[in-house]
Amino acid sequence: MTSQNIVVGMELPPIRIEPISRKTLALFAGASGDHQPTHLDIDAARAKGRDDVIAHGMLIMAYMGRVLTDFVPQEHIRRFSTRFVAVTPVHGAPTCSARVTAISEGLATIDLTAQLSDGKIVARGEAVVDIA
Repeated sequence: MTSQNIVVGMELPPIRIEPISRKTLALFAGASGDHQPTHLDIDAARAKGRDDVIAHGMLIMAYMGRVLTDFVPQEHIRRFSTRFVAVTPVHGAPTCSARVTAISEGLATIDLTAQLSDGKIVARGEAVVDIA
């Protein structure tokens, strides 16, 4: 895709994530070093008033990042931030989507969203990528 094909309002292809399993959470904990019990131990999650464990916020951000790296090479990402607005339960299946909101001087600003199948938005993000 060339920068001439990229326009404000353009939707990037969404990524639909399979339901997040306990195995995925355990593997992510090992890879990230985030072994917080609320992500892995149902008893710890219940002690915090939850029905079950929840996904790591950074796992959700990583899925959102895949939308970006499917669009541009990783080295073209200049900034990427995320605000977590709700928890993602185990077995949640987020869809990550993105839309170009601005283009200036060879840089595109992109709004990202991670949303569960019930419509709940769990994360919102913004990225700036080099499209020159």
